[in-house]
Amino acid sequence: MDEKEILELEFEEKGFKIKLKRGLISSKEEPIQESFNSSTKEETKKLIELKSEMVGTFYRAFKPGDPPCVDIGDMVSPGDLVGGIEAMKVMNEVKAKVSGKILEILVEDGHPVEYGQKLFLIEAV
Repeated sequence: MDEKEILELEFEEKGFKIKLKRGLISSKEEPIQESFNSSTKEETKKLIELKSEMVGTFYRAFKPGDPPCVDIGDMVSPGDLVGGIEAMKVMNEVKAKVSGKILEILVEDGHPVEYGQKLFLIEAV
């Protein structure tokens, strides 16, 4: 849905219906509410998108040869280093803005990023 900029998708076949909606995000980092229904209860997770604050090349490690700053499943706190963006031969820190668990890393290491592009999906705690 992100790649094709699809905001809403609905599918129905033989009594089965699924509807997906993507939230519109205007700032660098905003919560998205997602509900997951089960037969016993309903859970709500607060998901945060950490976005790029500049144009450049994204790196999972801040220095060449270092291990990645974070992996999927890692817990982060505000201010924790989660990666870097190289712009004009300068490496800029990308830091977590919330406490939570890294659910997805949305950009490949060494790939270019644009201003406002989603880098990480974090489940806030």
